[in-house]
Amino acid sequence: MRHIRDWGLGGGCWGTRVGVVCLAVCSLAGVTSACETDGRYIMGTVFQATLCRAETTGTLQRQQSMQNVFADVFATAQRFDALFTTYSSESPLSHINAQAGQGLQQVPTEVIDILRMSQQYADLTQGTFDVTVGPLLTLWRQSATAQEQPASAAIINTLLSIGSHKIQFDVNDQVALPSHTMTLDLGGIGKGYALDQAAKQLQELGVTNALLNFGQSSLWALGQPPGDNGWRLLLRQPKGEAVGIARFSNQAVSVSGSLGHSMEVRGQRYGHIIDPRTGMPVQRDLLACVIAPSAAQAEALSTALLVLGESEGLTLLERLEGVEGILLEANGSRWMTTGWQQTSHFISF
Repeated sequence: MRHIRDWGLGGGCWGTRVGVVCLAVCSLAGVTSACETDGRYIMGTVFQATLCRAETTGTLQRQQSMQNVFADVFATAQRFDALFTTYSSESPLSHINAQAGQGLQQVPTEVIDILRMSQQYADLTQGTFDVTVGPLLTLWRQSATAQEQPASAAIINTLLSIGSHKIQFDVNDQVALPSHTMTLDLGGIGKGYALDQAAKQLQELGVTNALLNFGQSSLWALGQPPGDNGWRLLLRQPKGEAVGIARFSNQAVSVSGSLGHSMEVRGQRYGHIIDPRTGMPVQRDLLACVIAPSAAQAEALSTALLVLGESEGLTLLERLEGVEGILLEANGSRWMTTGWQQTSHFISF
C-alpha cells in the first residue's frame, strides 16, 4: 500500500476527477505543531487525513498514539474499498454484478446498507443520482471509441436496465439485480460512505479536530484546525479561476464537476455525469459544491445538482435540513442556496 507522508502542510492542489479545487487547510500559524498529515492511495485516488490533538502528553507517546489512529482510519477506508470496488472480481459488488438476473445474493451488511441508502437518495433526487447508471456509461464510452453518438433506440433500450428502484432486497443481507443487463457502481457514493464511517471512528477515538479528504472531491471537516474557525477550501470555477474561500466545521462536503472526465464524439464534448432519466450526458461545464450532514448525502446531492441545474437543483437542496450548495459555471455564472454564504463562511473574490 502506497504511503504519502510529509506532503507539506501548506495545503495544495492535486489532479482529480474535479480538478478545480485546492485545500488551504494548514496554512495557519501553529498548525504544524498540533496537527499531522498522512495519506494512502485508496479507491483509485488519494485519501488524506489531517489529525490535530492537544499537546498534553510526551512527544514519543503522542507520535505512537497518532500513528495508531492513522492506521485505524486507513484500515477502515481500505476495508470499504475492498467491499465496494468493481475492479476486483472477488469483491461483493462484483459478485452481485456477475450474478445479475440470477436471484438473491448474500453480501456483507455494509453493502446492503449503502445500497438501501443509494435507493433512498435516488428517490430523493428524482432519479438523478442512480448507482445503476453503469450501462449508460458503457454505451457512451463505446460511442466515444467508435466516434458515433448512440442511436436513440440504443439509449432507450439501455434505459430499461437503469433504476435503483429495481434493486431487490430480502432478509439476512440478501440483494438481487432482476436483469442480467443491470450493474451497480458505487463510485458516486462509496467514498462518502467510507468517510462517514472514518469520521465516526475518529470521534469514538476522541479525535475532535480533523480533516478527511478523499481526492479533493469528498471531505469531512471535524472541528477546526488550531487558530481558525474552520477548515478552508479554495473554490475554483470549472476553467480554473478562483472564486472564493469557504470554511467548514463539523460538516461533510462534496465537490463534483460535470466535465471532470469527459469524452468527445465527433468534436462534441460530453461529460461523465449522465442523466439516468434520459440517458444523455450533462454537456454544461459545471462545478457543484454541497454541504450536508453526511458525506454520502453530500456526494449524492452534488451529482443531482449537476444534473438538475440551478433551478430544480437548488430548490431540492433548499428543502433539506442541514444542506447548502453552490453551483458554478465555466462562463462565470454562479448560483447558491440562501444559506450557503452564512453556513460556509464564504468569502467571494
